[in-house]
Amino acid sequence: MRDQAGLRRARRLGIGAVVVVALAGMNGPWLYRFSTERYHQYKINKPEYKAENGHWEIVEFPKEYRQNTIHAVLLHTGKVLMVAGSGNNKKNFDARRFDTRIWDPVKGTVKKVPTPEDLFCTGHTQLADGNILIAGGTKRYEKLQGDVTKAGGLMVVHNENPDKPITLPAGTRFTGKGNGKTFVSKDPVLVPRAKKNFDATGRFTGNTPGLGRVYVEAQKSGARYETGTQDNYRIQGMTGADARNTYGIAEKLALDKKDFQGIRDAYEFDPVAEKYIKVDPMNEARWYPTLATLSDGKILSVSGLDDIGQLVPGKNEVFDPRTKKWTYTPKVRQFPTYPAMFLLQNGKLFYSGSNAGYGPADVGRDPGVWDVDSNKFTQLPGLSDADMMETSGTVLLPPAQDERFMVIGGGGVGESKLASNKTRIIDLKDGNPRFTDGPTLEKGTRYPQSSILPDDSVLVSGGSEDYRGRGDSNILQARLYDPKSHTFKRVADPLVGRHYHAGSILLPDGRVMFFGSDSLFGDKANTKPGTFEQRVEIYTPPYLYRDARPSLSGGPQTIVRGASGTFTSQHAGTVKKVRLIRPSASTHVTDVDQRSIALDFTTSGDRITVTVPKNRNLVQSGWYMLFVDDDQGTPSTAQWVKVP
Repeated sequence: MRDQAGLRRARRLGIGAVVVVALAGMNGPWLYRFSTERYHQYKINKPEYKAENGHWEIVEFPKEYRQNTIHAVLLHTGKVLMVAGSGNNKKNFDARRFDTRIWDPVKGTVKKVPTPEDLFCTGHTQLADGNILIAGGTKRYEKLQGDVTKAGGLMVVHNENPDKPITLPAGTRFTGKGNGKTFVSKDPVLVPRAKKNFDATGRFTGNTPGLGRVYVEAQKSGARYETGTQDNYRIQGMTGADARNTYGIAEKLALDKKDFQGIRDAYEFDPVAEKYIKVDPMNEARWYPTLATLSDGKILSVSGLDDIGQLVPGKNEVFDPRTKKWTYTPKVRQFPTYPAMFLLQNGKLFYSGSNAGYGPADVGRDPGVWDVDSNKFTQLPGLSDADMMETSGTVLLPPAQDERFMVIGGGGVGESKLASNKTRIIDLKDGNPRFTDGPTLEKGTRYPQSSILPDDSVLVSGGSEDYRGRGDSNILQARLYDPKSHTFKRVADPLVGRHYHAGSILLPDGRVMFFGSDSLFGDKANTKPGTFEQRVEIYTPPYLYRDARPSLSGGPQTIVRGASGTFTSQHAGTVKKVRLIRPSASTHVTDVDQRSIALDFTTSGDRITVTVPKNRNLVQSGWYMLFVDDDQGTPSTAQWVKVP
């Protein structure tokens, strides 16, 4: 009996062992992943790892405060303006649900702000008084081929009367003289009077018609209302001389893809009142424009898609913060949308070639230095992967006095699968400046985010290998670039993928905020629609995991160019450099505001006296973060200083 019981026990143990082995075999991959993830979390949270590589942390707002953030601007209050508009969501657009948030990274609070228009894909920049200029946005969402039901396109309205302009209301009907088909305008259009022309002797030689542009579409749906060739169109309801002098001309009006359309609206955002203030609209509607500060403190608005979805034909304009008025620049020059432009110390603009994508492949894509007043454009040679500049990033390397720029990654025109792993460096103080290749990225990278840090390193993070993260191609990597050694150093990997509609912002405490990301698809096979990334992520650089950081307090809130200001620091004797950093205004990995300026300084006891450079093109008027770095490269928390 005992032998039989022993055999039964042995059999049960044998079966149990087989079951354990079988379960282990089935769950082995899960157990391996679980243990690997636990070890990874243990590793990245070790103090010595953070001190070497920094640390990432996800911030998730309460559900009612989440939004599809497209734009972020650091305000001189220390808070962050986060603008979504309709957030690339047509349902929001159709319902006129436009969002803006104010986030306080110190208190952790979020506030909703009423948003007057769809500021999705607007332009923005810091103004001298601390307000934020915001111009452009979305008038109409794109319609892809197949979704367009009514034939439509551009109607150019001609006015041959030199004595009066003509205004045509929305709903005006245009009927083709050749094709007999009628199209209806979607908006009102003002057509200026014709210009009288005279030769050198004063003899009248004829009129040049005034031109107006308006989007029109067929009255009914269907392919039979398309047109294939150019035609002249009479305007229904016009009679007599007006009918003879005013007419439309249109090329093909069809069911092909219709691009986004821009708006002319412009606002200043007041960081203290935390509200939008309407100013005069731009002369041109713009979607995806760049706003860049000029030598005189006025703001240049460049490029964008207009109110009929076409690239603005080089008609750039300038905003005067004193009069709140816009005027055209003397001459035209065309660029793709969101061109990366930076003010140089000689008052000219450097265009790196980086852009966000809309525009002809052969127009305005070469990098160079642009004199806005004379319209002279000097091309710069040596750019590698020059056909992959869309969705690349550009940063003015610190200190800004050196005028060295880095162009990072990029991709082919449109939805191309091409992506560049290059970085390119150019020194504009060189007698014959040309691009040379810098350190390479591990992967071809579209949409790289870059932020200047107060220790003079540049954080380069995120992006994707393919258009809008297609094929689950997010790059979860981050690097610090050292301008002195000209090298990258891998640091802790971000937790969240960031690419299209993403950006980064340096905060006053020395950390970096990351926002946005708008995946086209939600799976590797590209079969599921993507979702917008609403979480914020904060990177804490290695320098904030050291034993101590220098203090900085007191001092004047305003320092004029060429003047000095004295601050208090208990660690003044250890300070090795002082940086004045302009706050960021970031969208579509384009941030032409950020720059880090080296300041001369002296110390005495616990006092540190800093001097602001005299060049107004180097130090643009406005609010700045003042950091001091100790002998270990650890920065203070910033003091806000205004340069009037």
